[in-house]
Amino acid sequence: MQDMPHLAPPSRRRPRNGVRAVAAVGVVLAVAAGGSYAAGFGPFARGDDGPDPAALRQARAFLADWSAGRLPSAAGRTTSPGTAEKVLQSFTAGLDIDKPGLTAAEDAKEAEDGALTVPFTAKMPVKGLGTWTYESELPLREQKDGAWKVDWRLSLVHPRLSDTEKFRLEREETPPPKVTDRHGVSVADGSYPSLTPLLGRLAGKSGGGPRGAVELVDRATGETVRTEASFGEKPDPATAGEPVRTTLDATWQAAAEKALGQAGGKNAALVALRVDNGEVLALANSPASGFNRAASGTYAPGSTWKIVTSSALLLKGAVKPDDVVDCPKYLTVGKEFHNVEMSEFPGATFRKDFTESCNTAFISLRGKLDEGELGEVARTYFGVGQEWHIGIPTYDGSVPVPKDETEKAASMIGQGRVQANPLIMASVTATAVSGEFHQPSVTAGNEDGTRTEPLPDEVVSELRELMRATVTDGTARALADLPGEIGAKTGTAEVSDDQDNNGWMVAHRGNVAVAAVVEEGVTGGGSAGPIVHSLLSAVPEDPSS
Repeated sequence: MQDMPHLAPPSRRRPRNGVRAVAAVGVVLAVAAGGSYAAGFGPFARGDDGPDPAALRQARAFLADWSAGRLPSAAGRTTSPGTAEKVLQSFTAGLDIDKPGLTAAEDAKEAEDGALTVPFTAKMPVKGLGTWTYESELPLREQKDGAWKVDWRLSLVHPRLSDTEKFRLEREETPPPKVTDRHGVSVADGSYPSLTPLLGRLAGKSGGGPRGAVELVDRATGETVRTEASFGEKPDPATAGEPVRTTLDATWQAAAEKALGQAGGKNAALVALRVDNGEVLALANSPASGFNRAASGTYAPGSTWKIVTSSALLLKGAVKPDDVVDCPKYLTVGKEFHNVEMSEFPGATFRKDFTESCNTAFISLRGKLDEGELGEVARTYFGVGQEWHIGIPTYDGSVPVPKDETEKAASMIGQGRVQANPLIMASVTATAVSGEFHQPSVTAGNEDGTRTEPLPDEVVSELRELMRATVTDGTARALADLPGEIGAKTGTAEVSDDQDNNGWMVAHRGNVAVAAVVEEGVTGGGSAGPIVHSLLSAVPEDPSS
C-alpha cells in the first residue's frame, strides 16, 4: 500500500469565542521503536470547525522529534531554540531516560487570544528501573509571520519543572538479581543478553531487583520536595535472597538470541511461547540492550493479522476456504491498495488468498464485517486490547473502530491503526491453533483479568489447515524443510514512504507458537523467515515441561 496524499492547506480558521475543547482523533504521536503512522490518518486533519491544522502539525512534529532524540529539531520548533535544546538534553540525560513515548490527548484547547494547548501523556523509560508516566501540556502560539511555534516554558517538559525546582534520579544499591529458567538454570549470568534489561524487573518480585526514585528537589538547597516516581519493591524477609523462577527455557532462549543474528543488524524481536498455557519460553531482542520490542513494541502486524481477520470471517460464515475470492493486482478504497510485488491471482480461492497473502482479496471482504467487528473478535477470542499481566511491562495491542472505509480496508490486512508486537502475535497464533486464549506469562502467579471465549472447533481446524498450506504451498515455504507439522503466516507491514516495510512471520509446531518481526526487513519471508527457521531448527519439536 501507499500512504494517502497529504491534505491540502486548510482555509483560515473562524474566529474563536472563549475557551473550548475540540475533539480530535487520538493517536500515539511518538512511540518507542517500532511505532507506525499512516499519512492521512492523522488526528489533526481538521477544517474550519477546529484549531488551525498547521498548529497541530507543529505540535505533532515537536513531540515526534523529542521522542526520537532529534532535540535540535524539536527545539527549533519552539520560541526559544537554544534554551529548549539544553533543557530537553539535560532532562533526559540527567534522569537516564531512554526514548520517551509521547501521546497526544484526544482534546485540544483553544483560548480567546489564539493560543492553543495540546495535552499529552509522557512515558519516560528510566534505564534499569521502569517507566515514569505523567501528564503535561504543549502550548502553541502563532507568530507574526503566520507560522506556529511551541511557546517554550519549563513546565511543558513537566508541570513541576521550574526555575526553583528540578528533578533528580536516586538509585538504591541492591544485590545482584537471581533469576532462573523453568528448570532452575540461571539466566542472570550474562549468557542471555536480551534478558539483562529485564532481570531487575523479574527479580523485583523477590525484592532483589534495582530500586530507585525520581525526586523533585529544590534547586538552591538540594532538598527533596516530593517523590515523583518510585521503582522496585522492598524485599520480603521471607523470600529475600531466593531466586525467581521464570517460565523461560534456557535452551530456547539461547536459540532465540542466536536466531536474531539472521536479522543482519536490523532491529528485530522474537517470542516463543507454549500453546497450552501461554508460558513464554524465549523472548529476545536485537539489539539486546534497551527497548523490549518483543513485548512492548507497537507495530502494524501486517498480513500476520489475517489470522484474526480470517477468524472473524469464518466465525460469521462469511467465507469458506474453497470459496472463490478474486485476487486482483489493485483495489481502490479511498486510496489504491496492492499486493506485495504487485502479484495477482485471478479466480483464486480464499485458501489461495491466505497462503499467498493477497491484500486485495481480504480487503474485498470488508463488507462482510461490521465496523467494529474485527476489533471485537480480536478482544473476545484473542485477548488483544485487554490488560495483560505477564510479569514484565507489555503493550497489549489495539484495534480501534475504523473511522472510514479506507481505514477499515487497511485494518483487514493489519495496517491502519491496528497495533501489535511479537508477544501478541505469538499469542494470537497459539489461540488460533488451540482455540483457547491463555494470558502469556514469564513468571508465575500473575493476576489474570482477561475474559475471552473459545473459538469453535471448526474454525480452529480451518485456521490450522490454512496455516499449514502456507508452509507447503505459500509464502512460508522457507519452513517446509523442517520436521514437524508446521503452520505459519508471513506478513509485510508498511511504515512510511521513506522507510522499508517491516517483515513478519508467525509459526506453530507442536506445543509452541513463535512470532518474529524485523524492522525494515522488506518482506516477511525474506527477513523474519530465516529467524524462525533458525530457532525451530535448533530446538526440540516440543519443549519439556
